[in-house]
Amino acid sequence: QLASGLSMPVGFKNGTDGDVQVAVDACRASAAGHTFFGVTHHGAAAVVTTAGNPDTHVILRGGRSGPNYEASHVGKALDLVAAAGLPRRMMVDASHGNSGKDHRRQPAVAAAIAEQVADGEQGLTGVMLESFLREGRQDPGPPGVLTYGRSVTDGCLDIATTAAVLAGLAAAVRARRNF
Repeated sequence: QLASGLSMPVGFKNGTDGDVQVAVDACRASAAGHTFFGVTHHGAAAVVTTAGNPDTHVILRGGRSGPNYEASHVGKALDLVAAAGLPRRMMVDASHGNSGKDHRRQPAVAAAIAEQVADGEQGLTGVMLESFLREGRQDPGPPGVLTYGRSVTDGCLDIATTAAVLAGLAAAVRARRNF
């Protein structure tokens, strides 16, 4: 319901079990208008009516059943999106289940996505990366013991690796435009 009232793109990830239909259903529900109890800008309870959000999309994140970024997975997911009457577009999360929860595998995942884009796949519209200034992650702690620029959440690529991955994706987009 909330996403149906947002004036910005909203992505829905597939379930952690790998089920893409749950994300497709969330996109369909968000595209429709809703009425629900909410709060005004002044903090008062109110009935809120939304117009629906036409800018939602599925995000393939992999799952317990394994990664879902290969062309066969992308094709099946795009077919589900189209069958639901939604615009044929989606993003791929190069981390999480698609990287086997190893942030160092993100460049390989992104390269596979770039290959699909360069081959003309129009339905792939974005890639998510876990990225920060320094590679890896660290446990949260006092500022004096933390390494500046290293994530305290998920493991991340460093900025130089991220730049190389983005350059590869940009080259793929240029190739798709000339396809």
